[in-house]
Amino acid sequence: MYFVSAPKLLRAYYPSLLWQIDTKEKELYLTFDDGPHPTVTPFVLDILKQYDAKATFFCIGNNVDRNKEVYNRIIAEGNSVGNHTQSHMNGWKNSDYYYVKNIAVASERIASTLFRPPYGRIKKSQIKSLQMPDSYLKIVMWSVLSGDFDMNITGEKCLRNVLRNSKKGSIIVFHDSEKAFDRLKYALPKTLEHFRKQGYVFKALCMD
Repeated sequence: MYFVSAPKLLRAYYPSLLWQIDTKEKELYLTFDDGPHPTVTPFVLDILKQYDAKATFFCIGNNVDRNKEVYNRIIAEGNSVGNHTQSHMNGWKNSDYYYVKNIAVASERIASTLFRPPYGRIKKSQIKSLQMPDSYLKIVMWSVLSGDFDMNITGEKCLRNVLRNSKKGSIIVFHDSEKAFDRLKYALPKTLEHFRKQGYVFKALCMD
């Protein structure tokens, strides 16, 4: 079970995390988790370029090691990157020490102050460790889950999830992974086309 739109109660429980961008402008923030992937990520980059859109890629360190050229292309084309741990680690199932250590290993490969916890699962004690002044990371959650990772839904349903729940400043989650690709390749171009016609701009999150 997952919520397509992040509940207000959950946002209130984790107030120091970034759930959306406060803006009155027609701006949307696409994010892609779990890459880079040798074929899916280049597909995403080609589509973004077609619509003059920028996005943020939350990368797994192990995948950066395997696909360094794709990772470099993400940055070269004006997108931002974020840390998604070295091995897609679940914060709820690991000690603070091993969780933070796994993130630190990924930070050696991913030069960014942005971090997204895999599965959105992170303990308050882990948040506290990551937000210490000497090792501060901006923890980014989301406003809208496309559901592209859900193999029980169609690409059409994935698209509806995004179109019905996105608004100015929304942070939207897709996945540049093989598992999500069937739904992603349908929903992503149509998402870009729909909101472009409405005058929206797609921007990358700031890594500062």
